[in-house]
Amino acid sequence: MIAEDARRAVVEHAPDLAALTPGRTGNLSVREGDAFAVTPTGVAYDAFDAADVPVVNLEGERVAGEMKPSSEVPMHRHIYRGHAEEPGAIVHTHSPMSTTMGVLREPLPPIHYMIVAVGKRVPVAEYAPYGTEELAANVVAALEEADASASFIENHGLVVVADDVETAVENTHHVESLAELYLRSRSVGDPVELPESELDTAIEQFESYGQ
Repeated sequence: MIAEDARRAVVEHAPDLAALTPGRTGNLSVREGDAFAVTPTGVAYDAFDAADVPVVNLEGERVAGEMKPSSEVPMHRHIYRGHAEEPGAIVHTHSPMSTTMGVLREPLPPIHYMIVAVGKRVPVAEYAPYGTEELAANVVAALEEADASASFIENHGLVVVADDVETAVENTHHVESLAELYLRSRSVGDPVELPESELDTAIEQFESYGQ
């Protein structure tokens, strides 16, 4: 089976979207070589198996899978082709706090050291209709300009990229939590940002974090 490992990873982690995004509005993909497995469009997150999962090459052609791929294939494809870090997985959600930031059209500033999991801030990509090449280009531009691995999208949602799908899902939760913290803090006062030097220290500490 083409991209078997990637397709199994999509099946395993697609239910994670249920805790992050309403209905069936999210999607995720996992890269394997010059193609990526991606959640099918309009299907419940637990209603498909590996053979159903669409596989799309980096030119945008579906090469395997019984179901139609997500409408956001252009965005996934452009990120895989254009992001400097060559990510191995992408998560896209309409999670409420991150989407609120997109509606406000505000980047997330460094109000907590955990932001360095995705960069020193979370930028906002310009709006374009979903599923379009224009939106895909806007997201790639926002990620590159901010040197970040996460971006809000104006009046739309959140995109997170990572080396693997586990990290992409985890960092999606981080951004959603930080967006909530920022919005709560702003409702009662003026959030204080961490200085650049402290962010650099946190990045150094993260390099030796964990087992």
